[in-house]
Amino acid sequence: MIWTIGIAVVLGSWVVYLLIRLHQEQKKTLEAKKKFEEIEYQLDNIQLETIESRINPHLLKNILNSIQSHVYQSYYAIDKLANVLDYILYDSHKQYVTPKEEVDFIVSLIEINKIKLSPLFELKVKLKIHENEPMYLQRYLVPLISVELVENAFKHADLQSPDSFISVTVSFNDSIFSLTVANKISAKEPMKKEKSGIGDEIMEQRLKIIYKENYTLDKFVEDNVYIAHLKINLLEHKAKMLAIG
Repeated sequence: MIWTIGIAVVLGSWVVYLLIRLHQEQKKTLEAKKKFEEIEYQLDNIQLETIESRINPHLLKNILNSIQSHVYQSYYAIDKLANVLDYILYDSHKQYVTPKEEVDFIVSLIEINKIKLSPLFELKVKLKIHENEPMYLQRYLVPLISVELVENAFKHADLQSPDSFISVTVSFNDSIFSLTVANKISAKEPMKKEKSGIGDEIMEQRLKIIYKENYTLDKFVEDNVYIAHLKINLLEHKAKMLAIG
């Protein structure tokens, strides 16, 4: 009899515990849904008047679509989305940002895009950053200069092939900001949209106008892998800016 009562008490305790956990999870789900709706409302009502918004006016919508179906579980992705929104709304209008700010943006953007991928998909992200360099915290890097290269990798990668991959390497060494993005090209022809490719064109125009001969941008295909490599010498750019003015 005592043994039966003991089992009943234990089972009852587990039922209470599970009910409490269920209530907590439901509360978190409602909070996540509310936060998502607030972000979506904010996005629909804010007019971005910076050049970056004209580069890719659907960037934020694409990000929201990426996490929409997983929003209830992806609290981490929502946090990264908040970082991306802050960067676009409050930093992208600046003439220059620090390499650290751009690197943080790249990491957040990748974390959001990871939701699209299967757990088995190979995503390689390497950061080779010398944070002790003074120029890592100086404002000589154009904001959102990395967005097209990163977004294009997730847009055009072959997400179905078992040997597919996306590789992103960001480095900062000797005052040189470097970004290399590679992805297995999808055999499926991507859906062409009106004004497709304008983001790449504007990115290259910005690089030419601002950094002139102090940057290189190489794009090529090798063994069905698309590779883009951007390198900007911020020290030379700074020297030229000081000499001019």
